[in-house]
Amino acid sequence: MLLDQQQAQADHALLQLGRRLQADGYRFTCVTPATQGRVNARLEAKQAHDLRGVFGWSRPFSPALISADELQQLTCAGVLREEGDLLRSTVRWSSLDDLLLVHSAWPTDSPDAVFFGPDSYRFAQVIRDHLQHRPHPVQHAVDIGCGSGIGALLVARAAPHAQVSAVDINPMALRYTAINAVLAAIANVSVEPSDLLAGITGTFDLIVANPPYMLDAGRRTYRHGGGPLGAELSLRIVEQACERLAVGGTLLLYSGVAVVEGRDTLLETVHQRLHGSDFSWAYREVDPDVFGEQLLEPGYEQVERIAAVALTLTRNG
Repeated sequence: MLLDQQQAQADHALLQLGRRLQADGYRFTCVTPATQGRVNARLEAKQAHDLRGVFGWSRPFSPALISADELQQLTCAGVLREEGDLLRSTVRWSSLDDLLLVHSAWPTDSPDAVFFGPDSYRFAQVIRDHLQHRPHPVQHAVDIGCGSGIGALLVARAAPHAQVSAVDINPMALRYTAINAVLAAIANVSVEPSDLLAGITGTFDLIVANPPYMLDAGRRTYRHGGGPLGAELSLRIVEQACERLAVGGTLLLYSGVAVVEGRDTLLETVHQRLHGSDFSWAYREVDPDVFGEQLLEPGYEQVERIAAVALTLTRNG
C-alpha cells in the first residue's frame, strides 16, 4: 500500500510538471538516438541552457536553471540523477502536434525504458491516414505494446465514444501512458498489463501496434523484436489479431523489416499466412531506409537496409 501511494505521488508530480511545461509553451521534436548523440557531442551542448536542453536533449543542468516548482516536481517524481554539481532528468518530454508526452530520457539503456521517437511520428501518420478514410465507427480498440501511449491517445481522441485499451508488458509504459492520457484530457483510455493480447478479452474493430523490430543484445523490451532478424513480435501480432478482430475490424501494424538481398521476409511470411484467408490486406514501405547505424551490430552482417513498413489487415464480412 505504501509503495502504491508513493507511486501515485510520483505520477502526480510528473503530471504537474507536464502541465507546467504545457503552460510555458514547451515543445520538442524527438530525434533518433544517433542524431541525439551527434547533437549532444557538440561542445556547446555539454550542459543544458534551457528547458529543451533539460527535457528534450537530456543534458545535465544546473539546479538554478529551472524554477523551484519544477525542481520540486522532479524530486517528488524521483526522476532526478545527480552528476557532481549538476542534475539530469531521467525522463523526457516530446511533442506530437498539441500532445505532450513523457517518456524515457536519452540514452535509453534501461531494460524498462519507454520509447518515443521518429517511429512514433510515422506510426501516428499511419493511424491518422486510416481514421480519415475508415467507413465504420470505432467502438473497441487496443494499442498493443503501447509504450508512451501515442497510438491509444490518437484513436481515443478521434473516437471519443470508443473503449480504447492500452496494453504493455512494461509497467513503466503503462504509468507513462496513463499520465499522458490525463495530460491530454483523454478519458476513454484504460491501461492494462498484457503480453500482446493474452491478458485481455473480447474482439476489436481496431488494433494498432508499433512493436520493436531490432535485434538488441540487451534484449530491452522497447527495442528487441526477437527472431533471427527482429520480426518475431510483428508476426505474433498478426497471428493474434487474426483471431481477435471483429468482422470489418482492422489491424494497423507499423513495424520495420531487415531486407536481405532485396527480400522482405516479413512481407513474404505475411503473404504465405494470409493467402486464401478471409482477410484483405495492404502492405507498403513507409520509409525505405531507417536506423542505418544498426547495420553495424551483430546479426546484421547480411542486411542491406532496414525499412519501415505498414500493414493494414481487415477481416471481411
